[in-house]
Amino acid sequence: QLQFVESGGGLVQPGGSLRLSCAASRFTLEDYAIGWFRQAPGKEHEGVACISSSDSSTYYALSVQGRFTISRDADRNLVYLQMNNLKPEDTAVYYCHAPLINAWGQGTQVTVSS
Repeated sequence: QLQFVESGGGLVQPGGSLRLSCAASRFTLEDYAIGWFRQAPGKEHEGVACISSSDSSTYYALSVQGRFTISRDADRNLVYLQMNNLKPEDTAVYYCHAPLINAWGQGTQVTVSS
């Protein structure tokens, strides 16, 4: 079965915002480093953002710095990706990933188009 459930994707115009959520039912997200990855049609799998388990430090791909924010809500066992000032090149399926246990979800589609 899937380890994560991603949600929050949709169709937005350029400059719009979305907040993606990553939920896990079988483990505590706070115990793992969590990354958001994306894959656009015809493109390679790309890391977008990650948050560490030890001190919650965050890292971002250059292409999304200043626009995307990854965060945790430990009380709700969720990891978010706040996506602002979306661009057409952000169009992709977005996946939540825990490298230590090779956990993935089914992905959520983000489409940025006018």
